[in-house]
Amino acid sequence: MEDTFNTHLGKRLRMRRLSLGLTQTKVANAINVTFQQIQKYEKGTNGVSSSRLMQLANFLKVPITYFYEDFSSYKAEGSHENNDTDLNYSFLVKTFSKLSETDKTKLIQILRNSSNLKDTG
Repeated sequence: MEDTFNTHLGKRLRMRRLSLGLTQTKVANAINVTFQQIQKYEKGTNGVSSSRLMQLANFLKVPITYFYEDFSSYKAEGSHENNDTDLNYSFLVKTFSKLSETDKTKLIQILRNSSNLKDTG
């Protein structure tokens, strides 16, 4: 299970780093490791210590629980089944909430239009 979690944590780390537009070097410098160490974290080759996890969470501006979200063996209080999807719903909700009302309306229209295309084949 440890290897599985290391891989999961690495994917979460990479997703957050890329969503912020950060390089592995920038993240590495922020927590005083080499970029190669960040590569190993992201691949799941190396585990992340609790103190490093705290540094990463602080630098990436996410709660530590972010790294556990969607992990099959982890259930946060009040969490629900995710039906085996890889989507990070909390990330999507946070991102959507930061959009302007105009952009939210446009995005909803795009989603409605794409669902109509699916229905018509």
